[in-house]
Amino acid sequence: MCWSATADLTAGVCIGAIGVACVARVRRVRELPLAALPLLLGAHQIVEAVVWDSGGGAGPATTAWAVIAMPLLALWVPLAVLLASPPGSRRRIAVPLASGAATAAVLSYYLATRTVTADIRGHTIGYAVHLPQPEIVVAGYLLATIGALLLCADRTVRLLGVLVAAGAVICAVIWRLEFVSTWCAFAALASVVILGWAWHRGESPRPTA
Repeated sequence: MCWSATADLTAGVCIGAIGVACVARVRRVRELPLAALPLLLGAHQIVEAVVWDSGGGAGPATTAWAVIAMPLLALWVPLAVLLASPPGSRRRIAVPLASGAATAAVLSYYLATRTVTADIRGHTIGYAVHLPQPEIVVAGYLLATIGALLLCADRTVRLLGVLVAAGAVICAVIWRLEFVSTWCAFAALASVVILGWAWHRGESPRPTA
């Protein structure tokens, strides 16, 4: 696809609407963070539409995009999976959650102390934070996000993990300099799988007091 302000805005609105449906469907408070993932990723695409309209650079929209993409998602995804998982399967999410917490802390520090820039490159955007040893940070980030999804007890959530993992490989090969932007867009589109999970959760018996 050709990314642009219009494409990101359209995708963001559609994915956000699916996120609203997911949130409305689940019945347990602990399932809300995972159900809200498409809503968060849809809003993220809308923020990137503002980055397009701003011409990139280091403005507030760029910073907001980076905060969501980097520390927030690194912690949100494993924590959401942990909360939504049955008690007996939560132990397997401990490593991704620890990785997410550590990665989020590192990314938060560098986002607070360094300038984030966005560079529009044709139909993609490259974001730069100038992290030391970025390979380690990226590995921790992927372990937290993809790892948590793949280790989830629910097979629909695992399917999302497979799709997001495949998207990471594709985006890294095709758009190396724009990996973060393109992979987040791919993850946002793939997150509609959560609707199937939320629909199933809505059919479960209501929790008793």
